Amino acid sequence: MYKNKTTVDYFILKGFSDTPKLHLIVFVVVLFLYLIIFGNNMTILILICLERYLHTPMYFFLANLSIIDIFFTTTTLHRIFSSFITGDKTISFYECMIQFFLSGTFSVHQLYILTAMSYDRYVAICIPLRYQLIMNQTRCLVLASLGWGLGFLFTSPIAWIQSSFSCYTSIEVNHFFCDIVLLKKMTCNDTSILEILSFIEGLVLFVAFPFFLTFVPYIFIIVAILKIRTTSGRNKAFYTCSSHFTVVILLYTISIIQYMFSSNLDYERLFTLINTVVVPLLNPLIYSLKNKDIKNALKKKLASWCNA
Repeated sequence: MYKNKTTVDYFILKGFSDTPKLHLIVFVVVLFLYLIIFGNNMTILILICLERYLHTPMYFFLANLSIIDIFFTTTTLHRIFSSFITGDKTISFYECMIQFFLSGTFSVHQLYILTAMSYDRYVAICIPLRYQLIMNQTRCLVLASLGWGLGFLFTSPIAWIQSSFSCYTSIEVNHFFCDIVLLKKMTCNDTSILEILSFIEGLVLFVAFPFFLTFVPYIFIIVAILKIRTTSGRNKAFYTCSSHFTVVILLYTISIIQYMFSSNLDYERLFTLINTVVVPLLNPLIYSLKNKDIKNALKKKLASWCNA
C-alpha cells in the first residue's frame, strides 16, 4: 500500500489493538479509567488547594504529581479517543512530535517530583527539627521548577532531532500514541546521533540519576527508623513515607518490565498502556487510602456540601 520510503505529513495511529472486535471494549475500559484518573487527581488537587492545613511541602509535591498524572494521561490518550469517535486515525507530523515532546516532559518531571518527595521524607524523618527551615516555600518551588526544567531540557533535543526526519518506511504507527522508540525504527534517516543521545539521556539522566537520588535517601530513612526505640514511633515514621515508597516501587517496576519487553511490540504497547493508565490511576488511590489528612479533608468537604 505504501512505498518503501516516503516523506510524510501525517501518521496513522493504529490504536490499542490489532483486533477490530476488541476496539470498542478497550476504548470503553480505557475511557472509564481515564475519567477515574481525572476525577481522583482533580479531587486531590482541589482538596490541597482549599484546605490550609494541607499547604505543606509534602502535599505541594503531591499536587504537582496530580497535575502531571492528568496532563500526561490526557496528552497520551486524547488523540486516540478523538480518533475512535470521529473515525479519523490520522495525526499530523508536527502534532505527533508535540505529543511525544509533552509526554516525555511529563514523564521526566514525574520522576524528579518523586525524587523531591523522597528528599522531603528524608528531611522529615532524619532531621525533623530543621524540617521547616530546610523545606521552606522557596526550596519547594525550586525543586518543582527543576523537575519541569529538566523534563523540557532532556526531551527537547530528542524531539528536535526526530522532527528533522522526514523519511519514513511507513505512515502507520502500530501504537496508540507517537512513541519515540517506534518512530526511530520507522525512519530511514541516519539515527546514530539520536540513538547515542537517547541512550545517554534514557539510561543516565532519565533513569539512573533520579533512581539514585530517590532510593539513596531511603537508606538513611530506614536506618533512622530502626534507631527509633518505640514501636509506635517506628510505625509513625514508616507511615509518613510508605505511600511515596509504594508509588516509587510501582513506577520503577513497571518501567523496568517495559524496558525488558521493549523489543516485543505487543508487550511494549501493553506496558506503555499500564504506565499511562494504571500508574496515574493508582497514585491518588494509594495516597488517599493511606493518608488520614486527605481522607479527613474529603469528609469535611463532603459534610459541608451536604449541610449547605
